[in-house]
Amino acid sequence: MITRTVSKNPRTTRGDLVNDLQRAGTKVTKATISNTLRRQGLKSCSARRVPLLKPVHVQARLKFAREHLDDPEEDWEIVIWSDETKIELFGKNSTRRVWRRKNAELHPKNTIPTVKHGGGNIMLWGCFSAKGPGRLIRVKERMNGAMYREILSDNLLPSARALKMKRGWVFQHDNDPKHTARATKEWLHKKHFKVLEWPSQSPDLNPIENLWRELKVCVAQRQPQNITALEEICMEEWAKIPATKGKESLRQSDLLGMERGRGNSLTPLISVKFRLGSYKTLI
Repeated sequence: MITRTVSKNPRTTRGDLVNDLQRAGTKVTKATISNTLRRQGLKSCSARRVPLLKPVHVQARLKFAREHLDDPEEDWEIVIWSDETKIELFGKNSTRRVWRRKNAELHPKNTIPTVKHGGGNIMLWGCFSAKGPGRLIRVKERMNGAMYREILSDNLLPSARALKMKRGWVFQHDNDPKHTARATKEWLHKKHFKVLEWPSQSPDLNPIENLWRELKVCVAQRQPQNITALEEICMEEWAKIPATKGKESLRQSDLLGMERGRGNSLTPLISVKFRLGSYKTLI
């Protein structure tokens, strides 16, 4: 009953199970429930946050996966992946575990300083390919289409040259309005950049997320105390990422869970082995 219940509703708590079993005439403890579920290979984890997918997004993801399902992995080596990310000075990005003695939780060595409402953050734009990280820059103002095109003008082609990308390389960015604006499309077309068609609401498909995660962990470990230090540390840690992480990040993204709509709900229905491959151009 216990395993069957949590399989149907993974959000069921141990307290819910204790109460259900008690109503059925069986008295068990929460520890017994935990041990039973662990023996079945189930453990309590934080629910991962994922993009809210509407049916149109689901269909676009399925179409994208099917089109690229059998593409050879080598084709991804001509793609430059890009994205923006926010890194906080104090907050969830600074979470760390410490080894400490009992009643020593408030010792300065065992704490991470925080401020009310957070301590500020910086926005970064970066890119990478299978050959390693490209450029990383701080976006100091609220980004608009003109600023985005300036960022690409100053950083995309230099990154491609530094990474020694082959002729015909492909650029990836998501469907943010700044990226899909007519002026941006025209600029990319004028520069003869090929652009990977990308399904909306799919940041989890972008392998650069693996590099962002690694960057944020390394930055948090150094505990910057102000925005200037935060920016400097971000640049330093990005520069330390080895070239081998490029291909590793791609391979970590090979298996992606896809969801298909069933009726009015979104139900995990198929698991697609997703190989990065040939592209369609947007422009």
